[in-house]
Amino acid sequence: MAVGAVSQIHISVSDIERSVVFYRDVLGVPFLFAVPGQSMAFFQSGDVRLYLGVPESEAFASKVTLYFGVDDLDGERARLVEAGVQFLDEPHAVHRDEQGELWMTFFRDPDGHNLALTQVR
Repeated sequence: MAVGAVSQIHISVSDIERSVVFYRDVLGVPFLFAVPGQSMAFFQSGDVRLYLGVPESEAFASKVTLYFGVDDLDGERARLVEAGVQFLDEPHAVHRDEQGELWMTFFRDPDGHNLALTQVR
């Protein structure tokens, strides 16, 4: 690979405090730090850092879909439903091969980004 692995993904948000609460307290993504005086917060999701920020201009606005791998899709979905997250669908298989089945279910963050829980069964 010429450029290396993805190290950081920017996620445009409209309200940094609301998004920090959602990603940190609801989803449980490990919070790293917020930048004092700026609408920027950073989280560690595996080897990838998530940068939540209010974009300085429309040219830097992002729309992302994030897929979070979990060990127990049904259990994690139930935990998030209990925390008030509304899912867009039921867990379903999207791919089958010799390693097993890839299951997923979708929901949205407070800014409408599509998020999914995934599990190989």
